Amino acid sequence: ILHKSQLFLDNILLGTLPFRLLAAEYGADITYGEEIIDHKFVNCQRVINESLGTTDFVERGTDSVVFRTCPQERDKVVFQIGTSDAVRALKAAEIVCNDVAAIDINMGCPKAFSVSGGMGSALLSKPELIHDILTTLRRNLNTPVTCKIRLLNTRQDTVELARRIEKCGVPALAVHGRKVKDRPRDPAKWDEIADVVSALSIPVIANGNVFEYEDFKRIKDATGKMKIFIRKQACII
Repeated sequence: ILHKSQLFLDNILLGTLPFRLLAAEYGADITYGEEIIDHKFVNCQRVINESLGTTDFVERGTDSVVFRTCPQERDKVVFQIGTSDAVRALKAAEIVCNDVAAIDINMGCPKAFSVSGGMGSALLSKPELIHDILTTLRRNLNTPVTCKIRLLNTRQDTVELARRIEKCGVPALAVHGRKVKDRPRDPAKWDEIADVVSALSIPVIANGNVFEYEDFKRIKDATGKMKIFIRKQACII
């Protein structure tokens, strides 16, 4: 699924179907859905919405659509899971895996709702759990499984974690160019992403400070041949 030069990453709370389709129409190779917590998704059932031509994943006992997709984006959309448990992540992924291009585990979100549940960037300090989640999904799914991390405290720590993740058999790794303590206004450390690019044999996807096309070119020059994430800036441009 990583065959072109540009990627698009939706905001973890804004990756709705209309926005993803719009991004794809404007040239995005891959789009990401909102981060959906496994606890919630395991209680969903798959429903064909004939009036809209969509596939809806509806929370049981309610009319609440937790995730919506359609055949038009089948080969582009990545389902993003927030999880802290391999078995629960697999159960959630099995519900949706035949309707998406890939499953992605969010290991970079520093928000309180993720970290307090042991998800997102809380996983960065738990390499054994990362290994358990990724290998469990890879063993049991035919759908590609990827993940996204943030920079760790040192360059060496980041590279070592990235290498451990690569050994889990993922086809690609996304790296956000900030550390957990950094704020969105802090500049992304593209040079530290470049260290990961040099250390791995799989594609590395760079994320952070891509506001305009010139930034896209600069980050490619700084980090080498790689894929690029555009997040909330796409809502502004």
